[in-house]
Amino acid sequence: MSRPAKAGPGAAWRWSVASRVLAAGLGGYAVAALATSALTLVLVRAALMARADAVLWASLASFAFYAVAALWVFAARSAARAWAGLAVVCAPCAALLWFWQV
Repeated sequence: MSRPAKAGPGAAWRWSVASRVLAAGLGGYAVAALATSALTLVLVRAALMARADAVLWASLASFAFYAVAALWVFAARSAARAWAGLAVVCAPCAALLWFWQV
């Protein structure tokens, strides 16, 4: 007699993981890009540093933004909360960029 096949993870779980991978990749990129642009504008507009220096420091910080976003996506309770958290971070950055319209 053969043993019955073990049931693997269901389709819902697989879609959740796929959604988190997309959120980490695409959403993390969006967070990093928007946060970097917003940070650059804040540093320049606040007259804290020259434009080239602001771009340099914000670009260096973008690696941390991306890493934190990607880690947070997989730490969230659900894929929906991960996407919502990314949207909450992106919205103020996008609003700031829209308000200041370079």
